[in-house]
Amino acid sequence: MQPFRKHTGKVVPLDKVNVDTDQIIPKQFLKRIERTGFGEFLFYDWRFSGDGKNISDFVLHMPRYQNASILVAGKNFGCGSSREHAVWALMDFGFRVVIASSFADIFANNSLKNGLLTVRLGDEQIGEITRRAKEIDDYRLAIDLETLRVEDDRGFAATFTMDEFSRHCLLNGLDDIGLTLQHEAEIAAYEAQHPAGAEMRLIARIL
Repeated sequence: MQPFRKHTGKVVPLDKVNVDTDQIIPKQFLKRIERTGFGEFLFYDWRFSGDGKNISDFVLHMPRYQNASILVAGKNFGCGSSREHAVWALMDFGFRVVIASSFADIFANNSLKNGLLTVRLGDEQIGEITRRAKEIDDYRLAIDLETLRVEDDRGFAATFTMDEFSRHCLLNGLDDIGLTLQHEAEIAAYEAQHPAGAEMRLIARIL
C-alpha cells in the first residue's frame, strides 16, 4: 500500500449527503476480479444517461474539475453496503482524499486498508471548502497527515483528528498484510520450530 504523508491536489465538490456505495459504484459493475478498472464506473448513474451518454453538468464531467484528487462531500459518505469496490473505484479514478463531516464506519475502514485518506471536518468547514471549490478555478487543498492539517493558499486552515493506529498505518503504507509482515522474523522462527510435516504425521497417527 502506498504511504500517505502529504498531498496537494485539486478539489471537486460533490454537494450531496448520504452518498451510498451503490451510487459510488453500482452493483452491476462488481463482477471484475481485479482491484483495478473500477474508476470508469465511478458514480456511473450520475455521470451517464440511460443510453450511456455523458451527463455534462455532473461535476466529474466539468472541465474545471478534471484531474481532481480531493473529493469533498456531505455527511454520511459511503453509507449502504460494505463493498470494498467503492474505495477501489474512487482510487482508480484518481482520488487520494475524501473530505466529509462523517463517514460510514465500514467505508472508512475499507479506505484505511487501501490507503485512501478520509478527513472529517465540521459542517461549516465543509461548506466553506465546497463554496471555494465552486467559485475558484483550480481550487486546491494541501492535506498533511503528519500534522493533521488541511489548508489552502487563501487563508483557509483546519485541523482534523485520527486515531493513532490508523494514522500510523497510513503514514507507513501498512495494510493488514503489511502489519503481519512486520513480525516476519518471529513467524519464521516459530515455523522453524514447528515443521509443517510434523502436524501431518500427528494427524496420520490419529487417523
